[in-house]
Amino acid sequence: MRLRLPAGDMWATVRDHLVARLAAGPGVIDTMLDEGRIVDVTGRPVTRDTTYAPGMFVWFHRELPDEERVPFPLDVVYRDEHVVVADKPHFLATTPRGSHVAETALARLRRQLGIPALGAAHRLDRLTAGLVLFTVRPQERGAYQSLFRDRLVAKEYEAVAPYDPTLALPRTVRSRIVKERGVPAAREVPGEPNAVSRVELLEHRDGRARYRLTPSTGQTHQLRVHMSALGVPILGDPLYPVVTAPVAVGDFRRPLQLLARTLEFTDPITGREHRFVSPRVLRAWSSYDEWAG
Repeated sequence: MRLRLPAGDMWATVRDHLVARLAAGPGVIDTMLDEGRIVDVTGRPVTRDTTYAPGMFVWFHRELPDEERVPFPLDVVYRDEHVVVADKPHFLATTPRGSHVAETALARLRRQLGIPALGAAHRLDRLTAGLVLFTVRPQERGAYQSLFRDRLVAKEYEAVAPYDPTLALPRTVRSRIVKERGVPAAREVPGEPNAVSRVELLEHRDGRARYRLTPSTGQTHQLRVHMSALGVPILGDPLYPVVTAPVAVGDFRRPLQLLARTLEFTDPITGREHRFVSPRVLRAWSSYDEWAG
């Protein structure tokens, strides 16, 4: 977990601030410090005597709470001294949020690769599988995040959804999408479009189709909203077109059939041209009878 030390009130040491801020108590904080489970931006352990510095980031290396384990592998498809590209399974959150802390791609990779300062350059929804870019050095993270902010990353997704022979494809969908805090589903509203998605039909059989989705913007749930608006909501979606009852903890039977298939960009640090492709196959397409049963 990352924590930014605030400005204003001053403490002599980082330890003093953590003891004042956290409910764990001084004994727990001292144990974490002594065992090297709190580190700074460079990955160097914070000690009991480390001077407090406003704006400083520290990461907690602690025993993470018990959570329902997502029983699918997280595969590393590429790694160098600057980045890690991982192929995230369905149901695994990208970064710690809410009740998902230990069972996140970031936490798993930090443990698996031994890189305590690893950070995410962007995020995928917990229910979406596919490629995610992580950065090794915190001081370089902004350069990679700017690729996504400035739309310099080419991304393609794949989805399985109903087949509608009357739906004219390919087409580009443009709309304005808003996502309100505390409301599970995003929605389309009148106004200047802020979400653009290219939708193409790849193949179809038995009333289902496999689609290629190419977003040129990155609004929350954008592809899910646009597919639903076209009348072909992505299979396994618990939010679109209607919000259904929450999936029970540990129920992994019906993953959202959406996959971040490709990721392509020019590395802002090395200048290398990168193109990564996930080998995953969406289950509703490969195991039709199993999904339908």
